[in-house]
Amino acid sequence: MDDAARTALVTGGARGIGAAIAARLARDGWRVITADLTAANGRHVICDVSNETSVAALLAGVAAQEGRLDALVCNAGINIRRPIAQLTLAEWSRVIATNLTSTFLLVRAAEALLRAAKGSVVTIASTRAHMSEPGTEAYSASKGGLAALTHALAISLAPDVRVNCISPGWIFTKGEAPRPEDHAFHPAGRVGTAEDIASLAAWLVGAESGFVTGSEFIVDGGVTRKMIYPE
Repeated sequence: MDDAARTALVTGGARGIGAAIAARLARDGWRVITADLTAANGRHVICDVSNETSVAALLAGVAAQEGRLDALVCNAGINIRRPIAQLTLAEWSRVIATNLTSTFLLVRAAEALLRAAKGSVVTIASTRAHMSEPGTEAYSASKGGLAALTHALAISLAPDVRVNCISPGWIFTKGEAPRPEDHAFHPAGRVGTAEDIASLAAWLVGAESGFVTGSEFIVDGGVTRKMIYPE
């Protein structure tokens, strides 16, 4: 296959980290399809990635229109943060379905295309797979499950398809700008940007990372390695 026609699908691609990954891959010469519940420019599909029928239609469209899929970036995710006593089963299930089950649905639907292209999958988890704040049970469970699902898929799809996970820490994408003390809290000296994640994702789906699969990359400016004592 012609490398100039390399095709990537990025879920949650309408904004934030997903939009940054899509933009980076486009700059690198990839044909990029984004999928989200929110509208966006370019080749974009409105899709609920937690819905089996919607995911099947999304991948059928890629097969029909592009005819190949070299990279799948599973980035779509939500968070419902509240005390566990107030968290409903429906809310728990919605977070798990969007953040975790969606990757199962996407990879299952894309497997034939990815195998044919000797492609790559990148999942976007979170440092919340390893550390938590109060009221994040559903989100943390979904991201921990995603890290485990990543290495399971890497073994099941080997050697045709590589599967790796990025776990971002504090990535500023919107809202009030971080304060000087927020930057200083990070051993790297600053809060992360969406482009920090996009650059790693671009490497993971490229040829230079061909010996890397089943791995999790924590991108948090060193925070999870920082010993913190009470003042």
